[in-house]
Amino acid sequence: MSMTQQAAPAVTTPPAPGPEQSDGRTRQRPLALRLLARPEVGVFLGAVAVFVFFLIAAPSVRQGSSMATILYQASTIGIMALPVALLMIGGEFDLSAGVAVITSALTASMLSYQLTLNVWMGVIVALVVSLGIGAFNGWMLVKTGLPSFLVTLGTFLILQGVNLAVTKLVTGNVATDDISNMDGFDQARAIFASSFDVGGVQVKITVVWWLVFAALATWVLLRTKYGNWIFAVGGNQGSARAVGVPVTFTKITLFMLVGFGAWFVGMHQLFSFNTVQSGEGVGQELIFIAAAVIGGCLLTGGYGSAIGPVFGAFMFGMVNQGIVYAGWNPDWFKAFLGVMLLGAVLINLWVRRTATRR
Repeated sequence: MSMTQQAAPAVTTPPAPGPEQSDGRTRQRPLALRLLARPEVGVFLGAVAVFVFFLIAAPSVRQGSSMATILYQASTIGIMALPVALLMIGGEFDLSAGVAVITSALTASMLSYQLTLNVWMGVIVALVVSLGIGAFNGWMLVKTGLPSFLVTLGTFLILQGVNLAVTKLVTGNVATDDISNMDGFDQARAIFASSFDVGGVQVKITVVWWLVFAALATWVLLRTKYGNWIFAVGGNQGSARAVGVPVTFTKITLFMLVGFGAWFVGMHQLFSFNTVQSGEGVGQELIFIAAAVIGGCLLTGGYGSAIGPVFGAFMFGMVNQGIVYAGWNPDWFKAFLGVMLLGAVLINLWVRRTATRR
């Protein structure tokens, strides 16, 4: 008899099928949470709520002409809010944006009138000046390492003083002269300040430009290398530079985009009213920043979209005109905007926390 015993081969029974295990990193999140992760979702819901509220509180808002006026008010804010939002996603903000609009308009007006040039010469020079202001802000920022708050606050004060002093020196008044009879005015007005008919309602051309710029900004952010650079420098500038992102180029060009927006809005104001008040623009920079913040952009950078500020600007236009159509005291406008800003920030904070919670 053998001293060793042959062991029978073990039979392995496969485990019963059960629910698929997940470590939490590859698990598909619910659609609702994925939608909430989008920075524009919160402001979209807020814009719908404000719109419905004023439809009920101010029946005249339902008229086509009223809605055209609301969209016009939103477009003049939204055109500037778009480059301001891109700059904020890149981790910076510009306090000189409001007075830069007036600087651009004053440059085009005074150069054309005082030198009796075709107004297009003034428009081109104003573009160069606006881009130069943006480039200066960006260059100062990257060369000195100072916060954008300090750099652009200095530019804000400089432009505010120059606007008033130079206008008084050149025209002897606080406003520029009327340029409506000068060569090229009608052609420039058609591009920057004309209207067109839609179903018997006059719609300003700025509404079209606003939507075109929003689509272009969205494409840049989501489909181009430059858009990736914007998010990278806003998220972590040091890490972005370490992986080859041209931080200096990105920062300077973002400020120049704000300059371009200031030029465009400045030209609209000039060719809408034929003249410019040199003391205007102060405080508008806060409106542009607030529209971007309400639209989901973070002051700390690295997060946001171009669609969110569109809804943010629409909310501003809706509130601005809705208060008038409702017959309320317009003195409450800024208070309402402050409440709306704080509410939007809190909602966006809750949305982000909910979207990132597992």
